[in-house]
Amino acid sequence: MDQVARTGVLTAGTSKDAFPYAYRNGAGELVGYSIDMMQRITAELALELGRPVRLKLVALDTDERIPRLVAAEVSLVCDASSFTWERDRKVDFSVSYGITGTQLLVRRDSDLSTPESLLAKRVGVLPRTTSEVAIRKQQPRAILVRIDDRDSGYRALKAGEIDAFADDGVLLYSWLQRQPQPAPFKVAQDAYSKEGIACMVPQNDSSFQRIVDMALIRYMQGFIAGRPKETAIFDQWFGPNSAAPLTQDLRDLSIETMQLMVDLKEEVPPVPAPGGRVPVDAHRGT
Repeated sequence: MDQVARTGVLTAGTSKDAFPYAYRNGAGELVGYSIDMMQRITAELALELGRPVRLKLVALDTDERIPRLVAAEVSLVCDASSFTWERDRKVDFSVSYGITGTQLLVRRDSDLSTPESLLAKRVGVLPRTTSEVAIRKQQPRAILVRIDDRDSGYRALKAGEIDAFADDGVLLYSWLQRQPQPAPFKVAQDAYSKEGIACMVPQNDSSFQRIVDMALIRYMQGFIAGRPKETAIFDQWFGPNSAAPLTQDLRDLSIETMQLMVDLKEEVPPVPAPGGRVPVDAHRGT
């Protein structure tokens, strides 16, 4: 809070290949559902501090997120991150604003899906992710192949260098829908974990975490209430006409998760009307 109050800048880390949560678009800009959440957090900070705040985004690899946050090189990370007890030793987590889980991307003619089917199979994973943990736990005799990034994972699967690629199920479905159809791949049915999507914040910084949580709860309250602005954000990324439409089950689960988060917290009061006491400048930084 002190750093943002002093500089007027929130430096935040995010992914560059986690479509639709956080990714580079055709113009090279970092965009996505989690970026929109960070825009709202930035606006909440401006409201709290009584001064304009600018969001400066930093693209990070998956294994850079926690080290850069611990080193205070970024003050916030929002992408497709989920809670683990090991991560909780080093950083704290916001309330969850989404739900997902680890699944497998396999060739269309593959019968890989269950943990038993992965015995002695080569499974691509991103290092130090919950997907790596989930596969190792469910099938310790799978051959885990660490992949540098998601594009490398997709290429390795196409080339037959791995038998399956394990990642966030929503990300895999989103990638698959953007491929020329019919695609030679599919997302296997079995889920290896169920995880809440949350932002990571510096450890033991309750005043900052309070603002992050307030911004996310305020968004979820609006979505649950059917307010147009919040509904439009969700539907832009996950609605039926989006590039990553959720299945009905995933949409229902997402709404249930939001409702649970809202029910666990006191209602956040409305934002003051435009023209109120605080100007908010939450435009995207470079």
